[in-house]
Amino acid sequence: MAYTSVIMHFFLISLALFSVSSLSATQPPTTTKPHPFILPIRKDPSTNLFYTSVGIGTPRTNFNLAIDLAGENLWYDCDTHYNSSSYTPIQCGSTRCTDTACVGCNGPFKPGCTNNTCAASATNSLAKFIFGGGLGEDFIFISQQKVSGLLSSCIDIDGFSSTAEDDSPLNGLPKNTKGIFGLARSNLSLPTQLALKNKLQPKFSLCLPSSNKQGFTNLLVGSIAGDPFHELSKFVQTTPLIVNPVPTGAISVQGASSIEYFIDVKAVKIDGNVLNIKPSLLSIDKKGNGGTKISTISPFTELQTSVYKPFIRDFLKKASDRKLKRVESVAPFEACFDSSSIKNSVPRVDLVLQGGVQWTIHEANLMVNVKKNVACLGFVDGGTEPRMSFTKTSIVIGGHQLEDNLLVFDLASSKLSFSSSLLVHSASCS
Repeated sequence: MAYTSVIMHFFLISLALFSVSSLSATQPPTTTKPHPFILPIRKDPSTNLFYTSVGIGTPRTNFNLAIDLAGENLWYDCDTHYNSSSYTPIQCGSTRCTDTACVGCNGPFKPGCTNNTCAASATNSLAKFIFGGGLGEDFIFISQQKVSGLLSSCIDIDGFSSTAEDDSPLNGLPKNTKGIFGLARSNLSLPTQLALKNKLQPKFSLCLPSSNKQGFTNLLVGSIAGDPFHELSKFVQTTPLIVNPVPTGAISVQGASSIEYFIDVKAVKIDGNVLNIKPSLLSIDKKGNGGTKISTISPFTELQTSVYKPFIRDFLKKASDRKLKRVESVAPFEACFDSSSIKNSVPRVDLVLQGGVQWTIHEANLMVNVKKNVACLGFVDGGTEPRMSFTKTSIVIGGHQLEDNLLVFDLASSKLSFSSSLLVHSASCS
């Protein structure tokens, strides 16, 4: 019984925020205001990935879902223990189905096993394959609020013939998660759906916790009274979000552009010195290769080998100048040091963005404590070949480098606002 594989308050800001902006001034006044939606964010210590929780269906079933900035949609495992009476599959050829493909199932009707259903992918960049699911509509509970009319993808993982863990759609995700909460620039992502449903501008903010021991932070969806970012506005900078004209995910659709979030990095600095790399690596070529994107599924920043080698060489030189004591490497990291020699003297890394704006990566986001008295630079060699993609990105800014950084994704104006580390302002995401 399976779908076949189809080869994705200190201030309020001390919450991890995921927000949709208020109604624009051009909208007619309404008697009710949009209600905010709050979801938890937690960090998984084993995978260093982040997840949130939602309820789905009737009766309500709670799902932990990995947060993926590149995720096209919300998809979840509707296994043999899940059977919602309010689940409605979206029929092929209907106005809500934009995919030309249809899926079917040879088992009894249930969520995850329906016929003449609009196809929807269940993509996980850490998995070996792309898996097919059916597009459906069901009640989604965001905190205690029940929302209808949102589309998601349901996939019956139990029905796949292979039982190997590394062949699962959930491969590489936190063990307690059952799918992905996608935030990409896609019509099926939750921010986009909520914006369209409530006539709001598509904007969301994200701030990831740096430790699972801090309790948890929250995703906030919807408008609230006042400006939650006012106290931090003097620390926030803005840079354009650029569009890679070529699909960068596992599925390539001719004429479509990437749904991932790219920024225009002009140069990389270590202790103020510009890294000597080919300028072409920092731009996106005609085939979609190169450039810099932001990822929550990559736990650490990945640099294409041509960028990684000079980066590590220069960082180690600056670390030596600062008297950091190097120790044996700890996989997957190469540059590791005796923690007692660091003493807040780690070389600073800056990403120089369009217009001269700089995203400073401070020590807490650079170093990873891997074991007693050993801290390593949290950048890894991303190799030269693409992974589950037709393109190769030069710089992938990973989750560790995003922790305790406030990020505001404004899809209407295609801009990213960012704070760099909140820790230097005596604040945090938690």
